[in-house]
Amino acid sequence: MKIIIGGGGTGGHIYPALALARYTRSQDRDSEILFVGSKNGLENKIIPSSGFRLVTIHARGFQRSLKQIGAVAGDLISGFREAGRIIDCFRPDVVLGTGGYVAAPLLMAALTKKYPTVIHEQNALPGLTNRQLSRYVSRVCISFAETGRRLPRSSRIVLTGNPRASEVGVISREEGCGRFGFDPAAKTLLIFGGSRGALKLNREVAAYLKDGFLPESINMIYITGEIYYREVLAEVGSLPERVKLLPYLEEMPAALAAADLAVTRSGATTLAEITAIGLPAILIPSPNVVNNHQYYNARVLADAGAAVLIEEKDFNCLSLKSEIDRLFGDPETLAGMGRHSRKLGLTDAAARLYE
Repeated sequence: MKIIIGGGGTGGHIYPALALARYTRSQDRDSEILFVGSKNGLENKIIPSSGFRLVTIHARGFQRSLKQIGAVAGDLISGFREAGRIIDCFRPDVVLGTGGYVAAPLLMAALTKKYPTVIHEQNALPGLTNRQLSRYVSRVCISFAETGRRLPRSSRIVLTGNPRASEVGVISREEGCGRFGFDPAAKTLLIFGGSRGALKLNREVAAYLKDGFLPESINMIYITGEIYYREVLAEVGSLPERVKLLPYLEEMPAALAAADLAVTRSGATTLAEITAIGLPAILIPSPNVVNNHQYYNARVLADAGAAVLIEEKDFNCLSLKSEIDRLFGDPETLAGMGRHSRKLGLTDAAARLYE
């Protein structure tokens, strides 16, 4: 089988695509997989280092100013033409778009050339491009059941989940804690703001640590994002051994396995990871995303009793302290959140999407 996978920009679009690619290769050693990405996205670092071929096309996000709209239109046309040439050369059996600015020109080119096409919509609230293209592609694979109600009725919808879920839960708690030098019997708090980090989250967590709010009995894994690491390190100063401050972590399954509670943004891939293992969470959706889609993602978990949702405007070091103390002080509630979280997880997502 020959597959083109288009998506990128952030880890949330890249890691599910890689999970599917690895699963495909495990099922069909002769499969040929080509990634198409943007010229400046994280995919340029992550995909080649994972052993897959990547080619790039022009693509950028939609902007509001007239000057920038012209540049976006120019890149869309260039990207469409470049994608067409890639498809003609590779001649895939199917073209899959996993999100990011590159997916639109790639899928449009594939549709024009009448190749089988699949959209993988990761968010509870689908974006405008995917809503429009969903009428024409061969399949729309969704990660949340709620998404189906927000797509045109003509769409051919399949609930698959997010393939990244298939790659977590393979490490035991003992192994995860051992990776960080923690006692598995102790409680561990995991804090991260997505693949690029989050400014507001980092500022409030830094204040939480600086004010000495972390209970002495609790370990912490705190992933700042590379661009915020030095700023946070300077703010918090020296930290006890039980606090692991990291700029980035590729071995997220180990951190997830070690954790008893997560504090994080609510990107679709993050939620796929935590529900795959039933990890309770405090979710702070980013308000700086298209259509406020992280809020709708978080709402799914909060409504199911799997997470606490705090909007960014209400989030500070004191509200963080209050929720952490409450949840760690109530093991029954924390365990119940974990059970509800696990019910939402689809750990066979890669197999579902592959089929």
